[in-house]
Amino acid sequence: MKTKILSILMAGGVFLSSCAGFLDQIPDDVLTVDDIFKSKNYVDNYLTQIYANLPNEMAQRFVGTQFSGPWTAASDEAKYNWDFNYANNMNKSTWSTTDGSVSTFYDNYYKSIRNATDFIDKIDSANPAEVNESMKSRYKAEARALRAIYYYFLIRIYGPVPLVTQVIPVDAPLSEVLLPRSSFDECVEFIVSELDLAYVDLPTIPVNSEYGRMTKGMAKAFKQQTLHLAASPLFNGNSDYANLKNTDGKQLINTTYDANKWKLAADAAKEFLNEFVPTTYKLYEENNADPFVKAYLSTRNVMTREWNEEWIFARTNAANYSDYDRRPKHVGYTTNVQGGGALGATQKIVDAYYMANGLPITDAASGYESSGFENFRAPFDVSARSTFKAWANREPRFYVGITYNRSYWLNQGSNSSEVMTVMELSGNSGRKQSTSDVSPTGYIVRKNVATNDNSRGSVQLRLAQIYLDYAEALNEYAPNNADILTYLNLVRQRAGIPTYGNGAGQITPPASQTAMRNAIRRERQVELAFENVRYFDCRRWKTAATEFAGEVFGMNMFADGNAFYDKTLIETRVFRQRDYLFPIPNNEILKNELMVQNPGW
Repeated sequence: MKTKILSILMAGGVFLSSCAGFLDQIPDDVLTVDDIFKSKNYVDNYLTQIYANLPNEMAQRFVGTQFSGPWTAASDEAKYNWDFNYANNMNKSTWSTTDGSVSTFYDNYYKSIRNATDFIDKIDSANPAEVNESMKSRYKAEARALRAIYYYFLIRIYGPVPLVTQVIPVDAPLSEVLLPRSSFDECVEFIVSELDLAYVDLPTIPVNSEYGRMTKGMAKAFKQQTLHLAASPLFNGNSDYANLKNTDGKQLINTTYDANKWKLAADAAKEFLNEFVPTTYKLYEENNADPFVKAYLSTRNVMTREWNEEWIFARTNAANYSDYDRRPKHVGYTTNVQGGGALGATQKIVDAYYMANGLPITDAASGYESSGFENFRAPFDVSARSTFKAWANREPRFYVGITYNRSYWLNQGSNSSEVMTVMELSGNSGRKQSTSDVSPTGYIVRKNVATNDNSRGSVQLRLAQIYLDYAEALNEYAPNNADILTYLNLVRQRAGIPTYGNGAGQITPPASQTAMRNAIRRERQVELAFENVRYFDCRRWKTAATEFAGEVFGMNMFADGNAFYDKTLIETRVFRQRDYLFPIPNNEILKNELMVQNPGW
């Protein structure tokens, strides 16, 4: 059983919270840096320190806490009702180069890069009586893979960054300390080469079942992710960045489109699939006699069953802030079913989910109705109930992702009456109960809510995304390749909706490359909803200025009864051209004359 997770992270609950200060807290006259490599215990602690800055995306209520991002609520999927959440600044384009939420990722990922580089440099000299040669090779590979992954995080957020590949001494001259930004292609080449090196000495399955530690699969997956990012329009032939140059005139993002980058991305994805599927990873599926319920349970529990066969990369033992954000207020029920419910899903993502027949709601044949009520039993419910027709007969993933008005709550606790979420003005989760702990949209994000709010694994990359990446990359450079439909259909099949094809019960496949691109993007939007993918997808596609700007709608939270169901304007968002990339933190610009700022900042 996959129950033992990175034990050095869990021991005493210490190291994810305190190991970041491990070296700083020990007086020099007691323990030197060289002394660390005389003891396996200290070596393990140091390696854990490198893992410690991996982000916990279940802490997004407080952006930057455990290096969580604003990704969900800064996309068109959701909105936090709490004004303090940094995504609200981003959605108004009122963020700044001096903000702590801008610098936190840059500063802390570079700390981990520095530590990883130092570890790689010194591990070979570790005491052989305590750290044998096999351990040294594996530990070095872990540090090398982690360093590459932190660089991937950086370029995904900020674009091209300086590549620091050696530990810079504290007494080094300014010429060695002040580094310019490397080009985006140089960053990609470095990340890929480092992951290739790490792959050689990493295990396929974590040693001693310490899930969360680097593996061959993780190395190959992040290689694929990096090449996929590099092939995308934001970084592949983007003339908007023609003037993004270093002070010496060096071009940082290539403005000439290279179709071969999509081939490299597709090849990397296929290489991963050929090596690891289905022996190491496969799509997670539950067993149930009812196909609809089976699809619902499969797409729901893939997020919460720790280290199931679909998980590729996750942060272990992650503090679970998000359960409170996604659990409705539920006034009048026991405290164990009460929450804040302040992470509201937008009408746009609600409308993105297909109908049960696999068609979008805009298709005349879908059967979608936007008004009225019908008796319908949701797959999470114990009985049929009067349900707004717009929410009835939707695909299973809709019921995984969205808590809607007058729906049966996932966890009933010890209540004597059924816990039903009512978000109308006077309802148990409406604005009369609280103007703070309430959904801003009349919907609440439901995905990834478990049976309790205990710390647990937080999955950040799973196999379904690799399938969809592969289909996307193939469509861009070989649009007639049969694998496009094969892998797109594998995701739809597990989701319990009809696949694309010309057979009985299938949906006619998209007829052009553009139509297929739109179908793949729609599938990503639904399958990977609320998994911190949409924010980066729309940026790398260069569609964020269209997708993220403008009016955001939800239900009428200021009404009871039928008036609640009126589509209501929640806010109008602003997205500027500069917002495609985070700015380089202002303090980096001030202290380094070679550092150039991203356009618009």
